[in-house]
Amino acid sequence: MPATLSSIYLASSSPRRRDLLHQIGVKFDVLAFRSGERGFDTDVDETPLPGESPEHYVERVALNKAHAGMRRALWRGLPRHPVLAADTAINIDGCITGKPVDADDANAILWRLSGRSHQVLTAIAVSNGRRTQSRLSVSEVTFRSLTQDDICRYIATGEPMDKAGAYGIQGRAAAFITEIRGSYSGIMGLPLFETASLLEVFGYQYEAAEN
Repeated sequence: MPATLSSIYLASSSPRRRDLLHQIGVKFDVLAFRSGERGFDTDVDETPLPGESPEHYVERVALNKAHAGMRRALWRGLPRHPVLAADTAINIDGCITGKPVDADDANAILWRLSGRSHQVLTAIAVSNGRRTQSRLSVSEVTFRSLTQDDICRYIATGEPMDKAGAYGIQGRAAAFITEIRGSYSGIMGLPLFETASLLEVFGYQYEAAEN
């Protein structure tokens, strides 16, 4: 049986992932970064490998982020808690699609999503410095047909720019979505069932709620 623990590190700057961990009562600290750093992107190459499948890609990146987070925690002399990391990508016809690089890229991505279904893949990984494990969540999202006006107005909100696939299901893009199959939290960027299951493997113990 693994030793019990009641706190972890989150290797992500995503406010959505923080909110989702709070939702299930996980106690965590975000690994902070110095001014000007891009978080774990500075330590992890997120370029897809030649011929790499979307499933392998997101798991590989999540594992690398967890390893990078643990290296930083140890280098800083922080208490030795497990590090949780995640990565999300969109699978359109076998092609890996991440965050848009600019408004034109967001426009092109949203046109590809219009009127059809795509997969959202989110992998999570936990490392305690001695071992690392991962889980993968795969969901399907269907968009209604979009007009150029729909896309332009959505891009103007700024919402697509920091999200894989150029949209956030928890935001204004919800009006575009006709059907989802799978994990809503996974589509947001942190599948809670898989997260809770993996933390249990590492001995995470939830604290009793205060009255």
